[in-house]
Amino acid sequence: MSTNTLPFLNLKRLNATYRDELISAATDVIDSGWYIMGEQHSLFEQRFASYCGTHSGIGVGNGLDALSLIFRAYIEMGLLSPGDEVLVPANTYIASVLAISENQLTPILVEPDLGTFNICPQQMTACITNKTKAILCVHLYGQLCDMQAINQIAKDNGLLVIEDCAQAHGAIHDNIKAGAWGDAAGFSFFPGKNLGALGDAGMVTTSNAPLAEMISYLRNYGSKIKYENRYQGVNSRLDEMQAAFLNVKLNFLEQEISLRRKVANSYLDNIKHSAITLPKVAAQDAHVWHQFVIKTEQRESFQASLQQVGVSTLIHYPIPPHKQQAYKAMNHLQLPITENIHRQVVSLPMDPYMTDSEIQRVIDAVNNHD
Repeated sequence: MSTNTLPFLNLKRLNATYRDELISAATDVIDSGWYIMGEQHSLFEQRFASYCGTHSGIGVGNGLDALSLIFRAYIEMGLLSPGDEVLVPANTYIASVLAISENQLTPILVEPDLGTFNICPQQMTACITNKTKAILCVHLYGQLCDMQAINQIAKDNGLLVIEDCAQAHGAIHDNIKAGAWGDAAGFSFFPGKNLGALGDAGMVTTSNAPLAEMISYLRNYGSKIKYENRYQGVNSRLDEMQAAFLNVKLNFLEQEISLRRKVANSYLDNIKHSAITLPKVAAQDAHVWHQFVIKTEQRESFQASLQQVGVSTLIHYPIPPHKQQAYKAMNHLQLPITENIHRQVVSLPMDPYMTDSEIQRVIDAVNNHD
């Protein structure tokens, strides 16, 4: 293997871009003496909600909590009940499914579109029953789902629409951003995300005022007034230090989306190998390229070939949720499109600060592999 390995994502280099601003933000928090739900927290909630185009942003501990608290809030409000079915893509990361099942709701796995990897509206329609109450759509790898079709299905069937936006910060179509298409949305700010903290962090966005109010209670022990607990809540609050870091990094998000698109377009224009299937882009502005995911039937040899020339790759994701031990009751399900995807996908390096020579190195490695 080459001793000069190109990392999949160089977080150290990425955060060095705004190192001085991050240090200044951290200093401000330290000097403030206020470390939980302070000014930085409130500011980031307001700024990120405004960025997404929603009335409210509710900061929480991480992306899984964001989704879980949405479902929990709907249950508290009487709009969902344990046992209700929620449609969710079969090829998503397991967190999407966990958010449903941990609220005693029933995940119904829906096959994706083979080209975009996103949940397929036609497959979705076939899965609706009289127990179906909500859709959890996941903007996988940074590309918006077909939200016009999904929202029409929801309207026709009286369903809630929740977005999993963990990979889609800033994706936009028809002037509507990820996080503003559905009734509510959950975001993750895990360090490797397009807008990443320096630790765990998450947020719910919504324009539904009662829902925002309920989640604001639930994330903080069910309380808004100290020692008065209206609901049986949890402790899932956006950390003040992480909020300060995110306020810095939000200023760079649009710039970094442009840089990611430059990398992706270089890959799309120049990767030409008969054994490689490139991702399908439904609309340029609707994709922010959290990951650049190709397909190949020779995945093991492909990864080994790139590893030999020092190009890192990852698999998002090797095992679908319905084949995980955690969901052994689903292990019998046959979802051929999902299973095909999980056998073939490989993610190429995607870093907004990749140099032209690094981008070319990846292209050459892919085109020249045996």
